[in-house]
Amino acid sequence: MSTESDKRILAKRIYEVEESQTLAMAKATRELKSKGINVVNFTLGEPDFQTPDFVKEAAIKAIHEGRTFYTPVSGIQELREAIAHKLASQNGIPSKAENIVVSTGAKQSIANAMFSLVGEGDEVLILSPYWVSYSGIVQLAGAKPVLLKGSLENDYKVSATELDAAITSRTKVVIYSSPCNPTGSVFTEPELRSFAKVLEKHPKVFIIADEIYEYITFEQKHFSIGSIPEIQERVITINGFSKGYAMTGWRLGYMSASLEIAKACDKIQGQFTSGTNSIAQYAALAAIKGDLTETLRMTAAYKERRALMKSLLDGITGLKCNMPAGAFYFFPDVSHFFGKKYQDKVIENADDLCLYLLYEGHVATVMGDAFGEPNCIRLSYATSEALIREGIAKMKAALQKLL
Repeated sequence: MSTESDKRILAKRIYEVEESQTLAMAKATRELKSKGINVVNFTLGEPDFQTPDFVKEAAIKAIHEGRTFYTPVSGIQELREAIAHKLASQNGIPSKAENIVVSTGAKQSIANAMFSLVGEGDEVLILSPYWVSYSGIVQLAGAKPVLLKGSLENDYKVSATELDAAITSRTKVVIYSSPCNPTGSVFTEPELRSFAKVLEKHPKVFIIADEIYEYITFEQKHFSIGSIPEIQERVITINGFSKGYAMTGWRLGYMSASLEIAKACDKIQGQFTSGTNSIAQYAALAAIKGDLTETLRMTAAYKERRALMKSLLDGITGLKCNMPAGAFYFFPDVSHFFGKKYQDKVIENADDLCLYLLYEGHVATVMGDAFGEPNCIRLSYATSEALIREGIAKMKAALQKLL
């Protein structure tokens, strides 16, 4: 007699990996909007600013110059050299063009690195709350994701002592983001140096540092763990252009790593996608060689929106949240509302609350379980102040209906 699993025609890995909850909630939001319902969308981490004009103009120039052919798998030489110069001069990470692999977004850079480093029997330590795709990428690479959770009381950050205690003989990679998606937390230089002291004791453990929100920090200067000499050879630095330059649709990310890892990523990417879009690369070249005036203007706007959203969230009884030091998210604890009900619907968890807010309050958020914290929901403030005011007002009204 055949079982349900016998009838599955797709690879096992497809059934084991969950759909991205951020994309799923964005899809549900679009469906409601298509029916004429006014939904305030706090789901996607996408700047609402336009890509700077000088970047657009560089792309148009590249088209007119006929730069429309295949590029080297790791990216055009000029861009790789510019990225290496940026990392050396701004981040203190010694880097050459040969250490850089340009990819179709930072997500692909993370996947390239993970597929190059881990396989069956390996474990990847994920500092949690974490960006939704980390766990799925680890699983697709054949390894086991292990979550190391930070608490709200400690700004959602883990300590070096906790990191040390969590590393085992199976740990192959530690991955984190700073500034963090979804919490907005930022690891300070002293905190990252204390991590490095721990990782010095584990020479077979690699570190993937996701720095995609590098330019969106509010209280402190960004610090890269890859600048610490003692562990430099084992650090893979991930970054890109989507957040700092409002270039989400251009799909441009990159990684910097030791030559051995960079070559491995080039090999993997060569089998999956080859070189990324040529025009986007020339646009990215203009972005990284240009000044940061537009980037800093966007960051200043996010800081104002952060203050606004925090003041409004503080006016909702039952919500608990930290003050994010970077990125453009709030990650409030909503467990106060579990067990409450509206009409005949009981809110059992954050998933229920997100769906309730969407269909009853017409506010789109993302459930925290997708980020490793089931008591929370994520709200993006990469949107206008008017929509922040409208959305939080709708959210407050909906939550006040719960008894």
